[in-house]
This record gives sequence, C-alpha cells and structure tokens, in this order.
Amino acid sequence: MIVPVRCFTCGNLVADKYAEFQQRVKAGEDPKKILDSLGLKRYCCRRIMITSMDIVDQLMPYNEAQYRRHSEFSTERS
Repeated sequence: MIVPVRCFTCGNLVADKYAEFQQRVKAGEDPKKILDSLGLKRYCCRRIMITSMDIVDQLMPYNEAQYRRHSEFSTERS
C-alpha cells in the first residue's frame, strides 16, 4: 500500500489514520463521520484519505511478467 505519510498540502500526518479509515468504510460507516472522528478537518487531508487506493495488488502481475520476460531475454543472449 502506498499511502502518503503526510498531507501534500499542509503537512499533517495522515498515514497513521488510513488503516482505521479503510476498516470503518468497509464496515459501512459514513466517510464524512469517520473523517470527522479521526480529526481530519482540512479538505486537503480528507482528499488524500478518500482518493488513496490500494494498487499494489493490481500491479504485481505486471511486475512478475516483466521479471519473467527479462529472465527469458537474458537466457537467450547467453
């Protein structure tokens, strides 16, 4: 997961709140109420929490395919 440690705009610490935010959203709570309870009042920090998403699992197949292709290519040269 690639979550910014701090807000890009104001520098507020946001990474420590991300796991709880995701867990509570999956449980069905309203994101606005969650962000208020976590103490994220500025819209720049709220934007980071709402728009961050886990893309590592989606990118891993491409990385593995690239590694296999590289190893195939290097064995062909030998």
